[in-house]
Amino acid sequence: MSVTFCRTVTGTPAGVTRARVGEVAGLDDAAVARALEAGLLPVETARADSPAIAWVVDPPVAMELLGRGVPGWRISVRRAGMRADVLDALVRTGAAFLRTDPAGLEEAIELGWLPGISTRVSVTVDTLAEALDAIAAGAVDLVVGNWGPQEVGALREAIAPRALIERTALPPETEIDDAREMLARPLFTAWLGHIDGSGASRPRYRWAPGRDEEPPVPPRRLSAEWDDEAWRAGDPEEGLSRIDPDLAGILERSLADSPPRVAEIERLFRARGPEVEAIARVADTLRARRCGDTVTYVVNRNINYTNQCYFRCGFCGFSRGPKSLNLRGDPYILNVHEVVHRSVEAWERGATEVCLQGGIHPDFDGDFYVSVLEGIKARLPEMHVHGFTPLEVWQGAHTLGISVREFLMRLRDAGLGTLPGTAAEILDDRVRVHLCPDKVRTAEWAEVMITAHELGLRSTTTMMMGHIDGPRSWANHLEVLRQIQRRTGGFTEFVPLPFVHMASPIFLQGKSRPGPTWDEVVLVHAVGRIALDGLIDNIQASWVKLGLSGGARLLDAGCNDLGGTLMDENISRASGAAHGQLATPEELEAAIRGAGRTPARRTTVYGRVESAV
Repeated sequence: MSVTFCRTVTGTPAGVTRARVGEVAGLDDAAVARALEAGLLPVETARADSPAIAWVVDPPVAMELLGRGVPGWRISVRRAGMRADVLDALVRTGAAFLRTDPAGLEEAIELGWLPGISTRVSVTVDTLAEALDAIAAGAVDLVVGNWGPQEVGALREAIAPRALIERTALPPETEIDDAREMLARPLFTAWLGHIDGSGASRPRYRWAPGRDEEPPVPPRRLSAEWDDEAWRAGDPEEGLSRIDPDLAGILERSLADSPPRVAEIERLFRARGPEVEAIARVADTLRARRCGDTVTYVVNRNINYTNQCYFRCGFCGFSRGPKSLNLRGDPYILNVHEVVHRSVEAWERGATEVCLQGGIHPDFDGDFYVSVLEGIKARLPEMHVHGFTPLEVWQGAHTLGISVREFLMRLRDAGLGTLPGTAAEILDDRVRVHLCPDKVRTAEWAEVMITAHELGLRSTTTMMMGHIDGPRSWANHLEVLRQIQRRTGGFTEFVPLPFVHMASPIFLQGKSRPGPTWDEVVLVHAVGRIALDGLIDNIQASWVKLGLSGGARLLDAGCNDLGGTLMDENISRASGAAHGQLATPEELEAAIRGAGRTPARRTTVYGRVESAV
């Protein structure tokens, strides 16, 4: 079982740089605002009527919170007063934690071990020795004060192979749907800014997908979970002996060609630190078996033919409304002649593919997409057209009053080569209802892809992660892909797309996390390789989201492809990405060679165009 810890201070002292929680008696709105301004989540220690995110209180106040409808995941009960009163408060509130000091730890452990109790025993400690004594006695949560990296690193090493996880004011498993419903917006927004997809505390680096910064990971590691000197200067552990036996078993079975089940995929996604690196090593072994040391790329051009869209996806900083709505800049649309002209330019620069994607313009119908294809193929019969997301296909069929199958046949006959697997975002409707409520649902996305594959149109597939999703939804997404691929075999590659948050509406509205952590980026690529092994051979790292250096690091985590040169890329940049709109073949090949791999140019469907020199 893992050990959680929380760095907590009293009040909102100036200069706090490590603590994420401020515990205060008598919080009011002004005090909450001050705590949030200081980067602290405000926790009340005395009153039930406080506007806090959570409470650490005596049993009578905990019972008052129960009467006010406060859920147990926001409550810690102090071991104070009569034992019977403490126990009653625990069982009736369902409190997340039983808070004690070292002197009261023995009684707290006795209570925590009673049948029917799910509360975790949390003890305040000042020193590493006190922390280790508390863990040895049975405590599973520590309140450590404003500890720095070295103290935390020493604790991590001392309890290994048990995992150490930093938490916020709320337990790591807090559901985002519950928090969205129960927390006031400023508290919800602040909590989102503190957590990763598992609800644990985020690392404190500034890096995020789309920022023009090097990955925050040490040179010899793949996990950036910790920032103490021992971690940053160390090497990943070899083998699986120092990780959780259950996790080691999943990885051993994966190496023996027994793919993980959905619940096991979720467990892989909840990995921390050394576990992340063990998963990456296994993924890299599977990559070597399937693909060898060759890393591919395609010379292509993105053509985003319009940024006007009547769908309102919360993650999208690219789409624009009509000018009369005054939404986020000017809309544009490229006519068929301009799309063809840009395709010709791409062909003359060596591209073998044009990728067509855009917003859903209110005046578009299915005939527009067909006319674009016909225009390109009339001028460039050998150009591969990789175009039109399942959303565009669904909308195009609807506007013409024909079935998806009939429309896909028209697109195929007009020259469509393959479909991009975007518009997938997260294939879990519990997430989609908040992320992209008016977009196609999971089954509708799958309907388009299955039908396309049956008609001989292959496709890529993607997953955008790091917003309001998490390990369960990521696992569900991969299972959807596996179900389709077992049925059709039509997916050519899996492309994780880390969420670029900076200009995305859902983030600016305070409703999402600020993108995935670096470790989550590693995990989505590595677990994708493991879960899809034997089904989808190609795992792509998106240099557009991560930069060439970030993409190159992921070549050690199961990836064998760096995508395309693009020549134009507007969607990620509109959401705040700072990386360039073009990577030349020379730049891609240099990044691949720098990672110790052999570059090769490919077609859209992974045929070889030429061997790189």
